[in-house]
Amino acid sequence: MAPIDQVQLHFNPQTLQILNAVLGLVMFGVALDLRVEDFRVALRTPKALALGLLGHHVLFPAMTYVLVWILQPQPSIALGMILVSSCPAGHISNFLVHFSRGNTALSVSVSALSTLAALVMTPLNFAFWGNLSPVTSGLMKQVAMSPWEMLQVVVLLLGVPLVLGMGVAHRYPGFAARIRKPMKWLSLLVLVGFIGGALAANFQHFLAYIQFVVLVVFIHNLLALATGYGLSAALGLPERDRRAITFEMGIQNSGLGLILIFNFFDGLGGMAIVTAWWGIWHIVAGMTLALYWKRRDPGGAPTVQAAAAAP
Repeated sequence: MAPIDQVQLHFNPQTLQILNAVLGLVMFGVALDLRVEDFRVALRTPKALALGLLGHHVLFPAMTYVLVWILQPQPSIALGMILVSSCPAGHISNFLVHFSRGNTALSVSVSALSTLAALVMTPLNFAFWGNLSPVTSGLMKQVAMSPWEMLQVVVLLLGVPLVLGMGVAHRYPGFAARIRKPMKWLSLLVLVGFIGGALAANFQHFLAYIQFVVLVVFIHNLLALATGYGLSAALGLPERDRRAITFEMGIQNSGLGLILIFNFFDGLGGMAIVTAWWGIWHIVAGMTLALYWKRRDPGGAPTVQAAAAAP
């Protein structure tokens, strides 16, 4: 078996474009249950917004540094973990929050702000923690992101599907009511199909090297999810907000991480495999938690979107 850093995953820009289209479809389905008033309510809870952003861009990278120090994985795997923790929130978090009857408007708001903040915070966190760790400092390279490309991510993956979905729900409420549930399951099936295809294309690599990353990704992701829920509970946030913050901390934009790895690290095997496995595992873990929460009433006064999401 070749060393893990010599592995080259099958990844190309066309794959990412397909993923973006899938996420756009997911976001459209989520937006069918949202109204402008939901965002007004979310913006009136600055404590929850601040926790989502600080937890994601400050606390999680710091916790990752400590976890790397404790687990001592291979340098390239450790650097991949730091990069994942430095990326903005993954947009599938909005679907998971919606599916679990959490505060979707808060989730969308945190995702959008997190992605914009990533222009500065992703390179800053990656450079700071990557150079600070003696395990990873020898592999470090400078990472730069295009502000225009990040703005496109926000507009195309969040803005356009959000406006279209909310517009359809407002103008054609009867039609929106008929397609709301089918869209929810169609989005889920398409997403699962895409993940299955990506896994199949790289199955031989995952099969050979999964033992190097499965435990560290499990612990890393569990730490993020548990911290998100624990902190929001400690601050007294309502249950729907806790669910939103949990997924915003525990779901990372691993697609962006893979782009950075292939652009700046020539697809370094350990970094690529741990990041790709993160992209698969956090959806498995997220859907498991969302299915658990979906069957449990979050309590409080339900908004329109919460009531619509109820079984």
